[in-house]
Amino acid sequence: MRLLLSLVLLTTVACQSSLVDNGGGNGPSTPANLTYELQPSGDPNRPLGILLSWDDVTDANLASYRVYSRASTSGSFDLRGETTSNTFHDNGVPHLQYLVTAVDNSGVESSGSNVITVDERLQLQAPAWLTSISLNGAIHLEWDDSSYSTAPTRFKWYRIYSADYDLDARLCGTNWLLEGTTVAPEFLASAMTNGVPRCFGVSAISREGYESLWSPRRQDTPRPDARNTLVFAYEANQAASGFRFWQDLNSDGRGQASELGLVQNGNLTSIDFWVHRDPTDSTMWLVPEFAGTQMRVYGTGPVADLTSIDFAPDSGYTRNMIQAVPGYGYVFEIVDGATLHYGALRVTHVGRDYVIFDWSFQTDPGNPELQVRAGQSTSLATGTVVSSSK
Repeated sequence: MRLLLSLVLLTTVACQSSLVDNGGGNGPSTPANLTYELQPSGDPNRPLGILLSWDDVTDANLASYRVYSRASTSGSFDLRGETTSNTFHDNGVPHLQYLVTAVDNSGVESSGSNVITVDERLQLQAPAWLTSISLNGAIHLEWDDSSYSTAPTRFKWYRIYSADYDLDARLCGTNWLLEGTTVAPEFLASAMTNGVPRCFGVSAISREGYESLWSPRRQDTPRPDARNTLVFAYEANQAASGFRFWQDLNSDGRGQASELGLVQNGNLTSIDFWVHRDPTDSTMWLVPEFAGTQMRVYGTGPVADLTSIDFAPDSGYTRNMIQAVPGYGYVFEIVDGATLHYGALRVTHVGRDYVIFDWSFQTDPGNPELQVRAGQSTSLATGTVVSSSK
């Protein structure tokens, strides 16, 4: 009879489905500091799941933790699961509220922990705008940073999504992929195929895992071009941190497309300049490299467009490095033996790891007139906003 009674009691504890507050009693300590983090899915209203965490109970007789949840504040807490870890993952759309108890080897259960409430009203503000610059095999994205600035202590990072884009129908595809995450209001979507349009969207994630609504959608297409040239900082990507205006590979004195605007390794002595990131403040600097290359800032302030740099000044050049500032123009004097050439660039963007600029070069020796490569116009932003929903 004693054995039968024991089996009945154990069965009753194991089948318990609702929380019973025993007032603490002589059981284990109550779990403290229950917190949570949602797992974003791309749909702000349907997270992938929730991860619960709490302080471990340091009790030699601890057997497990029980996780309870309820779908409304008026309902009862029902058993959601049991674990020996001080974390618990609940897959799918989470319930409204959760709490945790501790159970010892005798089956005695502690009081419930603090209750956490999953409240979608804690979502961050969505980015109000999204812009893009098409690059060679990449798209540079930049957006409104108000998700961070309005709640800096709750902000975690941004998530960047992309899908295919139908130029004829002017519609984004439905198969959205996560391109990556970043804490900065900019992102380089790289390893993309030139000539293939893509659609982009950005959301903000809070420290609790709430995902904001998306930014406006934007479509853009990577393309090979002399505009919007991307050069990395030496400290971020040495192999693509140097730039050479012209390398006359066939020695015919003419600038073929394959010889102009070359992004090269930053440790070559033949490049005209390389990009340096200052380790103290992360500012970006243009550093002359080739022995015959000098440079200077064009004018006294920003220039409206690369075409504003029409003639190279005849003096004021230096071998010193100069800070890369968006909107500013720079002129290069390149003396190779007895031959003099001029090049120019206008910085369109300075990021944490790279600089984007438009450039021009005069292949006629000694001619200070600077023309845009192949007569192409320059442009800062590319692509368009997509008004359709994702």
